Amino acid sequence: MAFPAALRDDSLSLLIRGYGFGAHIWRRARAGARAVPFRLLGRDALLVRGSEGVALFYDESRIRRHGAMPAFIQESLFGNGSVHSLDGDQHRHRKATFLDVAYEDAHVARLAPLLGEEWEGELESWRSGGRRSAYEAAVGAFGRASMRWAGLPGTPAAKTRWARRLAQIVDGFGVPYSPEYLLAIANRGWSDRHAARLVDAVRGGRLHPEAGTALSEWAWHRGRDGALLAARLAGIELQNSIRPMIAVARFVAFAAKELHDRPEWRGRIAAEAEERGSLAGGPLATMFAQEIRRTAPFVPVLPAWAVTDVELDGQRMAAGGRVVLDILGTDLDDRSWDRADEFDPERFRGADDYEQLAAFIPHGGAEPATGHRCPGEKLAIAGLATAVAALSDRRVEITGRGLAVNPRRMPTKPASGGVVRPAGAPSRCPFH
Repeated sequence: MAFPAALRDDSLSLLIRGYGFGAHIWRRARAGARAVPFRLLGRDALLVRGSEGVALFYDESRIRRHGAMPAFIQESLFGNGSVHSLDGDQHRHRKATFLDVAYEDAHVARLAPLLGEEWEGELESWRSGGRRSAYEAAVGAFGRASMRWAGLPGTPAAKTRWARRLAQIVDGFGVPYSPEYLLAIANRGWSDRHAARLVDAVRGGRLHPEAGTALSEWAWHRGRDGALLAARLAGIELQNSIRPMIAVARFVAFAAKELHDRPEWRGRIAAEAEERGSLAGGPLATMFAQEIRRTAPFVPVLPAWAVTDVELDGQRMAAGGRVVLDILGTDLDDRSWDRADEFDPERFRGADDYEQLAAFIPHGGAEPATGHRCPGEKLAIAGLATAVAALSDRRVEITGRGLAVNPRRMPTKPASGGVVRPAGAPSRCPFH
């Protein structure tokens, strides 16, 4: 007996299974398939993976992103009207400013020492008995460093408070059934108003950020029509220049877990940082960071619309249907990666041009300038590698407490965020 289409819809399965959703759908296909049909939000959809799926998904002659992301995610995480919802010339024009702000090597180099300073401060705090988890420390360190880098005013405490709001937006966007989502909406509203006020202050001559910083560039960004963006929209894109760096804190929690489980790697990275005299830029720490990005779940899938009839691996999708890229399934695809299910940072030794790894898409795929790959990826790698070096410092240790991961919760992380304490410190009673 055939079931009505409404009863075959897989939307609820995505909410229930979380990061296991892709694997569940792929069970319907033959081993190694690159595409499999399913139903999402009442419409036909095609789940794709691997380099072949990436090539299709980012082909703007056949696929468009505008309007494909469910509104409850688009509005809370990225903001109304942001670059993530654009395609074609509009997308490329707006994204050019992101490339100017975040992708140029000079801007990455400008952030590196700020990251080092902030993580040295977190290390000192832990050595003095501070009790922030690796995740909490990363939210503060990444937030303060990226806001300084972006030219934002305010005290370190004020920057930390805003960073926590932005981190909560990331934490709550994927649970629309929860009070955390309502809190994310409230924090989005506060952040949008605050960012718009900063833009207005620049335009009114009350703030004078350094030229080339994110605050300056977005305050004076003009659309394709030559007009300045509305202050609220410019503020949204300002946030989109710093919030992804704060979101990397979730990868830091996974790094704490993997470093705890791999003391030999932790020792090697500590020795590297000591020899170099810096937490930033170590090759071993960077390799470890890249493997974290490959294996740690963040966004499980990305949706788009087929604007023409498309076909992949014998499966067809008519124009108007959804094409969904399996991000986690591509990063862990056993046809794309040798020993895909093993955690092995050595696979990234010498892989400096990571953008050429078609099946490596933790921050999106295709070219940063012409596609939807995140232009802040270099910043994310630099930040995560610095955090990995800090967590490997011999003067602190990572406990095994609360490192379990709930794969049904989106986005997820180790439950405790990674508990860090001074090396050799006695265990605390769990009731105190």
